[in-house]
Amino acid sequence: MTKPLILVSNDDGITSRGIRVLVDVMKQLGDVVVVAPDSPQSGMGHAITIGNTLRLSEEEIFQDVIAYKSSGTPADCVKLAKHYVLKDKKPDLIVSGINHGSNTSISVLYSGTMSAAIEGAIEGYPSIGFSLCDYSSNADFSHVENYVYEIAKQVLEFGIPKGVALNVNFPPKRNEPLKGIKICRQARAKWQEDFEERYDPNGRKYFWMAGNFVNFDKGEDNDEWAIANNYAAVVPCQFDMTAHHAIAQINNDWDWENLKASL
Repeated sequence: MTKPLILVSNDDGITSRGIRVLVDVMKQLGDVVVVAPDSPQSGMGHAITIGNTLRLSEEEIFQDVIAYKSSGTPADCVKLAKHYVLKDKKPDLIVSGINHGSNTSISVLYSGTMSAAIEGAIEGYPSIGFSLCDYSSNADFSHVENYVYEIAKQVLEFGIPKGVALNVNFPPKRNEPLKGIKICRQARAKWQEDFEERYDPNGRKYFWMAGNFVNFDKGEDNDEWAIANNYAAVVPCQFDMTAHHAIAQINNDWDWENLKASL
């Protein structure tokens, strides 16, 4: 029986601890190929490289796994994997992570981890982004490995809707085991930024972005609630950003006669 082909990428870079954990787990499920950035690409969102060179080289980093590092973004890595590394082979699953840090709520828009997964969904492949809500380079992943395995296994066996990528976030390791999995929605929250004005040694002004994450959501069906209550949060995401509910409102509320007359 042919094993599933699983493409692994991330945004923390090919040498990160999180991707090593993810590769080890995926090797239990299928044949693994890695294409990941050669350096950290956190916060890159769905950026792609245009007007610059893209470099790709094979690396002997993981035992018994073909791996490439790229100078590009996470989305670039998935594109390079499809068009160059895998060529005529189609992955059965694309997984990204395990990210060092949270990608809940609005952070999904900024996340390089999730952009790799969403790029996979754009191409029509089942895709998952995994994140651990612990920013430490020495983060403990031991409590999430079985969950990563089981979630990926479920996707391989039962699939997910076309054009959907799963955003999976885990709480940091605590004194008690995880309570389980919550399939939930993205919390209504945002970053409230503050820009600190600073000066470099030459007296030139620059700015350093700081700020705090603010959760406005009081519901118990969202990813922030799940993480706070020691559940793994699974949010199905889509790349179609059309506000479908707004189409009828705009059509009904705008003064189309005056608009036409003024054109």
